Amino acid sequence: MEIWGVNDTMRHHAHEFAEAGFVCLVPDLFWRQEPGVELSDKNPEDVKKAFDLYYDFDYDLAVRDMEDTGAYLKGLPECNSKVGAVGYCLGGKLCYLMCCRTEINCAVAYYGTYIEHNIREVTNLHRPFVLHMAMKDRWVQAEVNELLERRLSPNPLVTIHKYPGADHAFARFGGRTYSKPEADRALKLTVDFFNKHLAG
Repeated sequence: MEIWGVNDTMRHHAHEFAEAGFVCLVPDLFWRQEPGVELSDKNPEDVKKAFDLYYDFDYDLAVRDMEDTGAYLKGLPECNSKVGAVGYCLGGKLCYLMCCRTEINCAVAYYGTYIEHNIREVTNLHRPFVLHMAMKDRWVQAEVNELLERRLSPNPLVTIHKYPGADHAFARFGGRTYSKPEADRALKLTVDFFNKHLAG
């Protein structure tokens, strides 16, 4: 999820992946701070609350929550033994950490914020990982994108897709910076990646 909680945007994305043939679950990662948060990028009060939650968010505990989520999915009769993750913004960094710290099969990050704060963990990245990189990102500066590419791209398990004209949250359906062409391209690449690593 993004910093806005499990809201209509996340439900929209979940349906996209379900329609592509995957069992999709969106965990409430803010449950320790405030369960059931649903916020919007168009409401100024929601924006303040979202950033309060974001800066108080514990990524280490969230990795454990994601591992529990994966174990739950593996126990469902309609699932096979493979689990992937896709994350947006906050969730993008979480997907990076999952590929560094856990046995998840693969993960996809959309414009992950503050991955650079854990760049030392790149030496532990041992699972297939995709990063969708917005090149006009207001929250991930150009020099940070350059650092991420420099440190991540030597790993053969990493694929970086660049979107030259895209801003942060270009895939957030209905959001202020939503861009359908880039969102559609990223979704197709993500689904292809998941089909490669999660099928069977």
